[in-house]
Amino acid sequence: MPFTEPDILYADAALLVVDKPAGLLAVPGRGPDKQDCLSARVQRLYADALVVHRLDMATSGLMLMARGKAAQQALSRAFAQREVHKSYQAVVQGRLAAPPQGWGVIELPILLDWPQRPRRVVSPEAGKPSTTRWRVLAHDEPARARVELEPVTGRSHQLRVHMLAIGHPILGDALYFLGDSASAAPRLLLHACQLSVAHPATGKTMHFNSPPPF
Repeated sequence: MPFTEPDILYADAALLVVDKPAGLLAVPGRGPDKQDCLSARVQRLYADALVVHRLDMATSGLMLMARGKAAQQALSRAFAQREVHKSYQAVVQGRLAAPPQGWGVIELPILLDWPQRPRRVVSPEAGKPSTTRWRVLAHDEPARARVELEPVTGRSHQLRVHMLAIGHPILGDALYFLGDSASAAPRLLLHACQLSVAHPATGKTMHFNSPPPF
């Protein structure tokens, strides 16, 4: 991916909020060809920037980084204790009936599919408990729906696996879409659009937004 300056939405002495583009790694991967990533680009501007959480390479949107070890520990603790609220938008295959109460809940354990890694699968026997809240925002076309997704737990590929499991894969998903993902959408239509977190220094709740680019 061509180098561009990271899109810093917010910066202070304790934290950074960055808008990650789709197709860029969040952190370095294995091998010299996978060293360009969002965290490395941010660290060129802020040498003390440290990773707190990740987004899949194909996912775009809000990503939080800490400035210094103390802030990283505080923010990591907030994530572990589920005190950080994250919301995503996605466009999925098919029409979904809106749950009577507005929000639906998917509770399906997720396990790494070792022979086909990095894919994940639903495994009631060996998977880790995983919970996603969802609601329908609109039906963009007869055969696709725009949904809001809230991960209660933070498993790798959780939103992608859960939507596939209920029969509505996210469009453009090269790993999980049933069929030709490229013809359905030019990219994974999943975007981290809202994030709320208590500031590690002041305790004040901070709210950040990034409209989906699709």
